[in-house]
Amino acid sequence: MTNRNEITLNKLWEIKDKELLNLIIGREGGETTTLIIDKILAEPYNKNQLSNTLKLDYNTITHHLKIMKNHDYVMEIKFENIKFYHPSDKLIKSLKEYYIIKEHMKKQ
Repeated sequence: MTNRNEITLNKLWEIKDKELLNLIIGREGGETTTLIIDKILAEPYNKNQLSNTLKLDYNTITHHLKIMKNHDYVMEIKFENIKFYHPSDKLIKSLKEYYIIKEHMKKQ
């Protein structure tokens, strides 16, 4: 009989977006990355809003957004002088896998 952790681990092996898997599980800051992704999936945020809402340092938010942007998982929209961040098409296409990764993280 298999337990839930084995089932989740098996699902991880099936993930095709290994870059997303590494971005979240392969780094120490993966949990913070998921917090940011969850926020911007709901609506666009700027760095200050993310910092205030998540109660994280502005530089931490900047660091994670830069990494996610370099991997094409977030996009910037400039409105007047403010940059807002929202999920890219690449992230939207990998949402099912993103939720599998998050489920695995919760069990660890």
